[in-house]
Amino acid sequence: MLAGIPVRDADVVELARLLGEHGFVHVAAKLERALEVETTIVALTIADRESILRALDDPPSDGLAEPRGVLLREHEWRAREGLV
Repeated sequence: MLAGIPVRDADVVELARLLGEHGFVHVAAKLERALEVETTIVALTIADRESILRALDDPPSDGLAEPRGVLLREHEWRAREGLV
């Protein structure tokens, strides 16, 4: 689960690849490690979430579009509340 949404392993692999391509290797490694140890819920920092948003500017699949939407709404809320 990412951002409270179930995400298929294949989509997590794709997300990790995109994160690495965009230079967010720390977040990519976190996701890869979570897959390796079969973690069901991945805790994401605000910086992790922003990195994912940047990497998913144009989501390559429907499986990544939903988590992107949730992360975007959370980011917009934090911005509105002055938390970012």
